[in-house]
Amino acid sequence: MGEKTALFPLKTVLLPGCTLDLQLFEVRYLDMVSRCFKSGQGFVVVALEKGPEAGAGDLRFSAVGCEAQVVDFQQRDNGLLGIRVLGARRAQVSQVEVAVDGLVHAQVEWRPELTDQPLAHEHEELESLHATLLEHPLASGLGLPPIGNSQQALAYQLAYLLPFSLDQKTHLLALDHADERLQQISEWLEVLQA
Repeated sequence: MGEKTALFPLKTVLLPGCTLDLQLFEVRYLDMVSRCFKSGQGFVVVALEKGPEAGAGDLRFSAVGCEAQVVDFQQRDNGLLGIRVLGARRAQVSQVEVAVDGLVHAQVEWRPELTDQPLAHEHEELESLHATLLEHPLASGLGLPPIGNSQQALAYQLAYLLPFSLDQKTHLLALDHADERLQQISEWLEVLQA
């Protein structure tokens, strides 16, 4: 049986090993983050496919999400709380419940990551693309960890940095093999370049 976890539906996809900066102003999310801090637990970011991020009305979101762990927070100049989260485990979401305050909870099964593989000769183009993307001023401030010699890290960071659609990023998150993920990214890049 899965564990009950708070969900944060957003019009973006969080990926393992990648960061996301969020601004919180709604009381329910401030409460959620405060509870996560106290319990040392994360929450799960799911891609919002339909409905407003404010969370009213008919919400539809992806059944696969990613656990978010708060790694930094600060009060912004606008008075809002800014947090930076790091993507951790992939989550399969079921049995969704919406509380009175609008906070969404669900049963979560953690999807295991398969054994990572080292980068190979055929990944050289993707590696150099990754290095180029990291030179962009916006990317350098993201605090992404080095990919080392990891297919997994390269695949997730490329999925994060490239201008893919919400559906495409969700599809990449749902794949179980890093090499499948890299293959799919290569195919989509060919389409983008065509």
